[in-house]
Amino acid sequence: MSQTVSDDEYLEADPARQSDMEGSVRREPSGRRRKRRGVFRRLMRSQAAVGAIGTAVLGALRFVHASQRLAPGSSDVSGLLHSHHPAIVAMWHGQHLLAPFYRPRDLPYAALLSRSADAEINARVVEAFGISTLRGSGGRPGKARRFREKGGARALVAMRRLLQGGSGIFMIADIPKGTPREAGLGIVTLAKISGRPIVPAAAVTSRHHVVAGSWDRTRIPLPFGRLAVIAGEPISVPADADEAVMEEKRREITRAIEAANLAAERLVGTLR
Repeated sequence: MSQTVSDDEYLEADPARQSDMEGSVRREPSGRRRKRRGVFRRLMRSQAAVGAIGTAVLGALRFVHASQRLAPGSSDVSGLLHSHHPAIVAMWHGQHLLAPFYRPRDLPYAALLSRSADAEINARVVEAFGISTLRGSGGRPGKARRFREKGGARALVAMRRLLQGGSGIFMIADIPKGTPREAGLGIVTLAKISGRPIVPAAAVTSRHHVVAGSWDRTRIPLPFGRLAVIAGEPISVPADADEAVMEEKRREITRAIEAANLAAERLVGTLR
């Protein structure tokens, strides 16, 4: 009678065969996969691809926004931002796709984006809405070397100058790859050195797609739903704030943005 030998038993019986098998599985296919990924990344980062994708995203967002019904109970964001202009508008990652639609068209605004090549598409879309862009990190000024390498210090100086010149700032408060929905110290530092208030804000749609595997559970808004926009009371940071006050303000900003987010969720019915 013949005996069936499993793959595991076959490999365990002869370590040399196991080594050969692992090598044949790892080397050639993984090399091809890396090569294909490299070609794909270079293609996607080309100016032609960035331009085409940016145009497509812009058109899709405009269509989605035009098909939304504003949920009753949404904030008068335009009135609030006019009253406190120039302000720092703070939101969570994953909601930034809707930010261009609730900024007042008659007020100048700039947005901070990362320096990664992938962020170039976001920059194209944001600029098409009439919002200027800055590139850099706004997250961890306490980690000085890494903060400088990511352009964080320069970005803070540039944003302070813009605020002093009368431009508002859109800034994502939580830190990329950090803890979702927890404000970093970057936005607190900007408020401190500029003397301008932070306006906690959130925008939520009833119909959306959650990007699986994204660290911040990014939501892609879908058409024909309800849109809720909530803005909270402005938060100021004293110019002489020490480390303890900065941390206290960071927590206050975290609570305020999340409160706006939960209020918006309730308005569109995604949170009971």
